[in-house]
Amino acid sequence: MPDLTDWLLSVSERGNPATRLDDAHPGEQAWSEGNEVRALVHGSTYYAELFERLEATRAGDLVHFTDWQGDADERLTGEPGSEVAEVLGRADERGVDVRGLVWRSHVQAAGFTADENLHLGRVLQRRGVEAILDMRVRTGGSHHQKMVVIRHGDDPSRDIAYVGGIDLCHSRRDDADHGGDPQPQENLAREYGDTPPWHDIQAAIRGPAVHDVETVFRERWEDPTTLRRSPVLLVRDRLRGLDTRPDPLPDQAPPPPRVPGGHHVVQLLRTYPNLRRGRDYDFARGGERSVARGYTKAVQRARRLVYVEDQYLWGDHVGGVLTEALRANPELHVIAVVPMHPDVEGLNRTAQLVGRSRAMAGMAEAAPDRVAVYGIENHVGTPVYVHAKACVVDDTWTTIGSDNFNRRSWTHDSELSAVVIDTEGEFARSLRLTLAVEHLDREPGRSTDDLLDPAGMFRAYAECAAALDAWHASGRVGPRPPGRLRRLDPPRLGRLARTLALPAYLWLHDPDGRPKPLRRADAF
Repeated sequence: MPDLTDWLLSVSERGNPATRLDDAHPGEQAWSEGNEVRALVHGSTYYAELFERLEATRAGDLVHFTDWQGDADERLTGEPGSEVAEVLGRADERGVDVRGLVWRSHVQAAGFTADENLHLGRVLQRRGVEAILDMRVRTGGSHHQKMVVIRHGDDPSRDIAYVGGIDLCHSRRDDADHGGDPQPQENLAREYGDTPPWHDIQAAIRGPAVHDVETVFRERWEDPTTLRRSPVLLVRDRLRGLDTRPDPLPDQAPPPPRVPGGHHVVQLLRTYPNLRRGRDYDFARGGERSVARGYTKAVQRARRLVYVEDQYLWGDHVGGVLTEALRANPELHVIAVVPMHPDVEGLNRTAQLVGRSRAMAGMAEAAPDRVAVYGIENHVGTPVYVHAKACVVDDTWTTIGSDNFNRRSWTHDSELSAVVIDTEGEFARSLRLTLAVEHLDREPGRSTDDLLDPAGMFRAYAECAAALDAWHASGRVGPRPPGRLRRLDPPRLGRLARTLALPAYLWLHDPDGRPKPLRRADAF
């Protein structure tokens, strides 16, 4: 069993004395024990389970959720009657206390989902659900946390929380075949087609850590800051009849009991920005950057393999954490799976490529033979949009959350990630191998012994991608090789394109939400 203090943050290391997140833990312990965590790979897997869990709620139960993007008509099972708003509305009508915090969003014209989020809030409120549109963010920021908490008044052993990268919205209900969600989101880059294939992960948590996830929700719900700064928006929402004042929550129940046989330790990591000008959250004065601190501590301990699946791998600030680890440990390998193409086009695409280039260049220079970055495609050659936010370090430390490997997620937006350490040593390796089996197209029952060693997995990914890249280069002549991996090199951008896109990258795509003293010290 690993020494937990070597891998996890203490209360002091979290760096947020204002939060009550760790009040239920003894002393400097900032994690809970005795949990059971399952990694739900793919939105269809998560949605099907969430539908069953929500349908099983009864009067006296609680359902709390947060959403960055929400679509009222997204079907959790694909069947009529499984729409997000319908399922949550039915729960409220049964006497379940349903509360939601949905990001208010920036304007639709800027490529965001203000209309969809507003519609979700209005539909839910008409059904009796207290769904609040929350814009308590830094300028240009967002509430990016994605969680659902279900607590049962009569049986806390059934309590469950979901934390990860999957919103309750279009495009997420995809499966291992990656044909895409029949209800696609609009405006994704053209390379992904009309029904974009989507790769994502959510963690299902049972045990005392459910109480911790609920506390994250409660701190945001109970924060006295006005829901939005714009008086125009406030007046407009009130004229629309929208609820703009969260009602008090009932007293929080004690943590659920330990799961029998539960051997998963769970630590929650968060990002909250420094809001400035006296607008800070009551529970995070000056912000919280435990996501950045937790990743940094874990990666600094890496000796063999850091495996990353991430929507955005950007920037020399964040990429520098991996680069330093590679330089310090000659046996360390890094494998990253990211989208083959940015999700936007035009100048914004170039800005995102600037970010990816800055992250990849340092790693490639430090250890060109020990770093590999891949995209994935489905079996008809359509790129799969990687939206997962997961990391496995040395088959010991695993995180599944909403945060990406970039400065925005580490400093600027609200984020939530669940770190899992298995005291019996299985969870991290099992998740890594599950993802590898899918990306390599391994047949059911085939041995994965060759993937256990980091160098073996690094080699298997490289060989798979090389075969598929060669098949594409030949004009797709002959049978398609097994596997879905495509090798990605650092983007090549001309000096003028890079110069023009850099301001957009630094100020719009990957801004810095740290207080000035931390910026000057380049610390988190």
